[in-house]
Amino acid sequence: MKTIMVTLCMVTFSFLSVNAQEDTRLGAMLAYGTEIENIGIGANAEFPIMENLTISPSFIYYLPKEEYGMKMNWFEVNANANYYFVSQDNMSVYALGGLNYSSVKVSFDDAWLGSYSSSDGRFGLNLGGGVNFNLGGITPFAELKYVIIDGGQLVAGAGVKFNL
Repeated sequence: MKTIMVTLCMVTFSFLSVNAQEDTRLGAMLAYGTEIENIGIGANAEFPIMENLTISPSFIYYLPKEEYGMKMNWFEVNANANYYFVSQDNMSVYALGGLNYSSVKVSFDDAWLGSYSSSDGRFGLNLGGGVNFNLGGITPFAELKYVIIDGGQLVAGAGVKFNL
């Protein structure tokens, strides 16, 4: 897990140093996952690599959830490519595809039964799309993706990206 995070950070920073131009964006977002049925907070970035194509890493941490005495923690790391097929002055629409790593930890603590904790991480694929509303140095956006993984999850997200 640590190796994946270090690799993702290294790739992100290498894109920052190579491609530091006005189209590079960093942002924050809120998301909702249908499998966990909870809200998450996250960070994302966009690094242009070709005309109409960007690399877009993101991280979403879903708020801890507790039901029936069980506590669940869930996060996901994404490495997407966004292809912009509509680009106008103040709006751009893109399709996205990429890789996903999701990690879930479940813990249970009961006076009678004792404590139990288990975690699991899985790799999956992302398919979806989104729209950016270009307002100068700030770019509000909305995104919808489906994570193809055990059980699957639809993730709706919205946030703001800042041009560097």
